[in-house]
Amino acid sequence: MVAIYLPGIKLIHKKIINECSFFYICNSMRVKDENKKECLRLKTIEIVVKEGFDGLSMPKLAKAAGVSPATIYIHFKDREDLVKSISIDISTKMFEHSLKGFDPDMPFAEGLKIQWKNRAAFFLKYPIEMQFIEQVRYSPVYDKVKEELANRFSEVMGKFVNNAIRRKELVKLPFEVYWSIAFAPLYQLIKFHMQGKSYANKEFSINNKIMNQALELVLKALKP
Repeated sequence: MVAIYLPGIKLIHKKIINECSFFYICNSMRVKDENKKECLRLKTIEIVVKEGFDGLSMPKLAKAAGVSPATIYIHFKDREDLVKSISIDISTKMFEHSLKGFDPDMPFAEGLKIQWKNRAAFFLKYPIEMQFIEQVRYSPVYDKVKEELANRFSEVMGKFVNNAIRRKELVKLPFEVYWSIAFAPLYQLIKFHMQGKSYANKEFSINNKIMNQALELVLKALKP
């Protein structure tokens, strides 16, 4: 049996992003201030999670971050560039985390187990960031984000899948079908966990037993 163990899984309640504090340095030149940039990043995530992509405007962001609108344009070209930059940063960190201890040449069951464990750990550690990505997924910006990420990670995951098919550990399927079976169950469990409830139960918290049960069913479904 393939088993997953995630240390310290707890029900995640609403995460409140604290107000940023800045170090103001007098300078005759408009020098990029990384503290302000990080505050803009945090406030952008907060606004998009609460109000969606369409709820984000530069004046609203400037007011929330306590800066002038002109400050935003020192760091980002426009709203699209701002959201794209943050999305690529979060997604890159997520994919890099998912590859920890992973090798595309390893057996399919072992590799998928590691992918599940790593992805779940990242989602549970950074729930607000992942809610942000979910909002951006339905905006025009996301296609450009996918283009940036495709070249970085598609090769290693493609190799993993093709190796498994060649070794007859995995049935050959259209990408969309494979992805829906391999990862959608995990993401739905995480979604229930973040909501603290499911369609059938008023309280729900993900645990190792539930994840292992779901993974075993996924592996059975994907066997030739």
